[in-house]
Amino acid sequence: MFKNVITRKPSKSMVHGITTVNLGKPDYEKALLQHSEYVKALKGCGVNTIELEANEDYPDSCFVEDTALLTKKCAIITNPGAESRKGEEKEISEVLKDFYDNIEVIKNPGTVEGGDIMMVGDHFYIGLSARTNEEGARQMISFLEKYGYTGSTVPLKEFLHLKTGVSYLGNNNLLATGEFLDSTEFREFNIIEVSKDDDYSANCIWVNGKVLVPKGFKNTRDAIIKAGYDVIELDMSEFQKLDGGLSCLSLRF
Repeated sequence: MFKNVITRKPSKSMVHGITTVNLGKPDYEKALLQHSEYVKALKGCGVNTIELEANEDYPDSCFVEDTALLTKKCAIITNPGAESRKGEEKEISEVLKDFYDNIEVIKNPGTVEGGDIMMVGDHFYIGLSARTNEEGARQMISFLEKYGYTGSTVPLKEFLHLKTGVSYLGNNNLLATGEFLDSTEFREFNIIEVSKDDDYSANCIWVNGKVLVPKGFKNTRDAIIKAGYDVIELDMSEFQKLDGGLSCLSLRF
């Protein structure tokens, strides 16, 4: 169960954020409304929300998940792989001092972004991507083992981040699409398949018994409901334009 969630309001500069898709520039005012609904949904899941103000210096800073990994025993501050995002992690580190006594830090030449890390119980899958390198993953696993956790790496070919294409929903159920459907790393899970056309909806989050799902993906929504979950649909159109998904917008712990 999660007790706390950290979010950050989108900045006006988000229209200049990093993207690999051609969906147009985000509408800032619409993004604010969507973000507000996202926070409202999280509160409805029974968590305490810490809402950070927008940071205009970092266009992608609303995607706070990439700045840290939060576990029950420690916080691990990442080192973003995208140059324009380096520095976002510093403010998060200060915020986390109110919640954690044990804070570790990934250092150069290692790079890690939180979107590449998926927690399954006490094990953490770490995607090796354009943003997370082998040295960053090595440091991350070393810190995790220090606190009694385990970690393993998953090479990526198609997706920006690991959790762009796979989401753990608890009860051994894994939402997956693309390259992860036949991945040997995930063969022990019950796979809920997401079609290639709907691959954006593979990024969902389980929060205290409910699953937040991007709006507009009926097949994915229905498959999650069929698996026995309560679903909350949220419009994510403006964040999708920046490769951002539901998990990207919060740190949950």
